[in-house]
Amino acid sequence: MKVVLNKDVKGIGKRLDIVEVSEGYARNYLIPRKLAVVADNKSTSEAKTKKEAIQYKKDTERENAEKLKEKLEKTVIEFRLKVGEGNKLFGSVTNKEIKDKLKETSSIDIDRKKIELKGVVKTTGMYEANIKLYEGIIAKLKIKVVGV
Repeated sequence: MKVVLNKDVKGIGKRLDIVEVSEGYARNYLIPRKLAVVADNKSTSEAKTKKEAIQYKKDTERENAEKLKEKLEKTVIEFRLKVGEGNKLFGSVTNKEIKDKLKETSSIDIDRKKIELKGVVKTTGMYEANIKLYEGIIAKLKIKVVGV
């Protein structure tokens, strides 16, 4: 019996997949628990339409992430902070400060949890932060810390 899955079912398939299962499994388990519906013309066409919509949305998000990556990789954020002996900062530069400075200078708003610093920024110099924009798309942002 062919069914259209409403949710991911382990060992069977993912949401909106059209799969062939035994009639007893479909009638006694999948359909009563609303995990699937019988695959007729209406349900299969709805599933295909929804899948296409989801794919279109993913493609659009990926495209936007690629554009944002290009913009971020051209950007250099500069921090002017007080320094002590040996060009050491009083404190450090954090993800939140990077997020705020990025929003201030480039009007790009990114969640601070997506910003990943390599080590701790406690001295002057050039640093690089990875920003996770989308699955598989990571932008490298340059950070310049200058002493005052």
